[in-house]
Amino acid sequence: MSGENVITVKNLKTYFYSNNRCNKAVNGVSFDIRKGRTLCVVGESGCGKSVTASSIIQLLPKLSRIEEGEITYHSEEKGDIVLSKLKRNSKEMRSFRGSDIAMIFQDPLTALNPVYKVGWQITENILQHEDVTKQEARKRALDLLKQMGIPEPEKRIDQYPHEYSGGMRQRAMIAMAMSCNPKVLLADEPTTALDVTIQAQIFELMEKLKTEYDTAILLITHDMGVVSELADDVIVMYMGNVIESGTAREVLKKPAHPYTQALLASIPILGRGKDQQIEPIRGMTPDPYNRPPGCQFEPRCDFACDKCREAMPDEDIIEGTHMARCYRWKEVLNK
Repeated sequence: MSGENVITVKNLKTYFYSNNRCNKAVNGVSFDIRKGRTLCVVGESGCGKSVTASSIIQLLPKLSRIEEGEITYHSEEKGDIVLSKLKRNSKEMRSFRGSDIAMIFQDPLTALNPVYKVGWQITENILQHEDVTKQEARKRALDLLKQMGIPEPEKRIDQYPHEYSGGMRQRAMIAMAMSCNPKVLLADEPTTALDVTIQAQIFELMEKLKTEYDTAILLITHDMGVVSELADDVIVMYMGNVIESGTAREVLKKPAHPYTQALLASIPILGRGKDQQIEPIRGMTPDPYNRPPGCQFEPRCDFACDKCREAMPDEDIIEGTHMARCYRWKEVLNK
């Protein structure tokens, strides 16, 4: 049934260590990914979006580890599995990657293996997770390429990644991700470096997958226009924290955190002409190894007060599912 939780993330903390220093890349993040819905994760580069997604399937660098929190996969067949307690390279963890939970990476040119044909890479995933013959796996790979709208799939299935265009490589990545009908699809900025026409086609394809297969989608983006078109639910991240969350309507119509308002104010709106005022977010994100105490957005915030410098605000429920971590959210709403 649509709306049921498929992934539950509670107080996730993923830290990176180097030269006796610690970067708290994800620092206490909680959210749910629900069946048949798209959860958009929004924020600037370096805010922890990709690390959050990578933590779910434990595709993390050696110098990082999950320090606290739980990531639970609610499987209809296998019950509740706490993914964060599994070893990264264990047989059980590998059994979920690419089957129950799949990921579309930011750059398909580097994500696809350049020395293997695209068709082989898709069939390999199917053979890894399902009890089928090579012929059956190849037939399914061919059908997937057709469904993704790749021209001449009978020819393309035996070509290498460098023979594909950027849009075709991304479609091939989606075909690979959907090859075992995953319950959860993690999409890390899947249209980076693609032109707007191809972007629209990729997002249309993802919406189709969600509708037809009731797939739960986590979509990472910094494009608020994409959020307004595709998101059912939104979480806004800044410096490893979720600072606002809710349904897309709640967050976009009534942003209650100064950072969310600043993100929306920095986007040009089509149709308003050349005289519209675009307001850049002042300042820079803090050094991740030397973070300010209290609210991480305080040095850049127009609403900052003494309390903001002392402690990170707790979660406040504005209305319905709408949450913001700001001491002055009522004033922000009335701005």
